[in-house]
Amino acid sequence: MSPSKQKVYVFDTSVFIHDPHAFREFEDNHLVIPIAVIEELDKLKKENYTARETLRTIDSFCEQGDIQKGVALQEGGTIRVDVRLKDAPSNKLSADDRIIETALKIKQESDPDVQVIIVSKDTSVRIKAEAQKVQAQDYKSDKTTMFQDYGKVHYSGDYQNGIESVRYQIEGDKISRLYGKDSRISVGRREKIYGLSFKNIEQECATDALISDEISIVALTGTAGAGKTLLALAAGLHMHEKKKVEQVIVARPVIPMGKDLGFLPGDIEEKLNPWMQPIFDNLEVLVYTPREEKDSKRVKYNNVKYLIDSGVVHIEPLTYIRGRSLPRRYMIIDEAQNLRPIDTLTIVTRAGEGTKIIFTGDLTQIDSPYLDAESNGLAFLISRFINEPEFCYLHLSKSARSKLAERASELLKLR
Repeated sequence: MSPSKQKVYVFDTSVFIHDPHAFREFEDNHLVIPIAVIEELDKLKKENYTARETLRTIDSFCEQGDIQKGVALQEGGTIRVDVRLKDAPSNKLSADDRIIETALKIKQESDPDVQVIIVSKDTSVRIKAEAQKVQAQDYKSDKTTMFQDYGKVHYSGDYQNGIESVRYQIEGDKISRLYGKDSRISVGRREKIYGLSFKNIEQECATDALISDEISIVALTGTAGAGKTLLALAAGLHMHEKKKVEQVIVARPVIPMGKDLGFLPGDIEEKLNPWMQPIFDNLEVLVYTPREEKDSKRVKYNNVKYLIDSGVVHIEPLTYIRGRSLPRRYMIIDEAQNLRPIDTLTIVTRAGEGTKIIFTGDLTQIDSPYLDAESNGLAFLISRFINEPEFCYLHLSKSARSKLAERASELLKLR
C-alpha cells in the first residue's frame, strides 16, 4: 500500500477485550493506541485474560523500539501509543471521550487525504465519534456469514448444499444422515430420549446428532422454546446412562470468562445458582420429583439435587476452564451466542479423548454489548467447522414450549 493510501486506525478498549490479537488484522496501516486504552486495560487485567494478553503484546512492541514514536510492524505499517490527554481530569473526560479526542487531534495534524478511523465494538463510541466528524467502524475481522440455511432439516429428494459437515434429509418416513461430499446412512427412528418425547422431526434429527458416536461437536441454534437445552441435557444423561461418558458438564457464559466470582456472596454453588436456574428447570422436567416427596424431610435428595451431588451432572464455571483437560465428558455450553470467538477456542481446546461438546444458543438474542449475530462465538464456531465431517449444525425453527409461547413469539416480536 502506498504511503498516501495508508490509514490511521485508533483503537478503543472494547476491541482488545474481544480479540487481543486484533493488531494483526490491519495490514500495512498505522495503528494508534490512546493512553486511555492502556489505563482501562490495566484496570481490567486482574480479572480479564484478554486484557492481560493485550498488555503483553504491547509490551513486546515496546521492546522493539520507542512505542511513543512508533514501532514498525511486519505487515509494513506502524504501531504507537499516543500519550496525549494522559493527565486529563477524569471528571471532565471519560475514557471514551479521551479516545475520540485523541483521534480528533490526529485528524487535525494529518494530511487531509489521510483517513483517521476509530475502531470500536462499542456502538455508543462509534455514534459519538461520527457525531464529531470522526470516522468510526466496528471491528470487522471476526464477522461471519449467517448459516441458518445450512442448519435446516431438508425434505427434498435431491439435496446438495456444498458443505461436508453432518446434515439431515427427510424422505417420506425415513431420515438420512449426510456427511462428507456424498456419504449417507439411514437413521433409526425413535420416539423419545431419556423419557423426553419429541415434538417434531427437527428434534428427532437433533437427538441423533447429540448421541451419535461419529459426531464430536454439535451446534444447535433456534428460537426460544425450541428445546435446544432440554434435548442436550436428555442426550447427555442418556450417554451417561449408557456409560459412554463419565459426566455431563453444563456451563453458561452469563459470567464473563476470565472474571472472578469473588464479588458474589457464598461458595461457587451459591454464586452460580441464580445464573444456572434455567438448567435446573430443564433437569426438573427430565427427572421430575412429585412435590410431596420434594418437600418431605425424610427424603435426603430430590432427583435434580441427587444428579448434581452425585457428580452425574456438574455445573462448571467457564471462568475456571482454561488450562484443564476434560476426557470422556459430555459438555453442554448453553447460551453460546454470548461467547466471544476467543472463548469458543478456549472451550473446544479443553476437550480430551472421548469428550463431546454441544453448543446451544439463539443467534438473534445477544446479551453482550460488544457482540452481534455475526461476531459472536457460536457463529464463529459454525463458520469454522461447517466443512468438518465430525461436526453437525442444526437450526431448530419450531417452538415446542407451548401454543401460547409460540403465538406470543409471533405477535409480540419487535419489528
